[in-house]
Amino acid sequence: MTKKDKLITKFLSKPKDFTWQELVMLLESFGYTLINSGKTSGSRMRFVHPTYPPVMLHKPHPRPILKRYQLEDIINLLKQEGLL
Repeated sequence: MTKKDKLITKFLSKPKDFTWQELVMLLESFGYTLINSGKTSGSRMRFVHPTYPPVMLHKPHPRPILKRYQLEDIINLLKQEGLL
């Protein structure tokens, strides 16, 4: 099992400790690029892909742990696009 496979398995289990950095690595492995929309974007982040719809969410703070609803939304989007 590769690191990517392990990360996908963890992601799909919707753990309570899935970090922002793990999400960045996961989405980058699918070809997404993290875009920070300028100085005034605050914690709003966007991941863009040349052919798939963007993933937009707030970067969690002060702890880098994603909320369950964020995981579920991203899982649904990636499944709709056939990436998962």
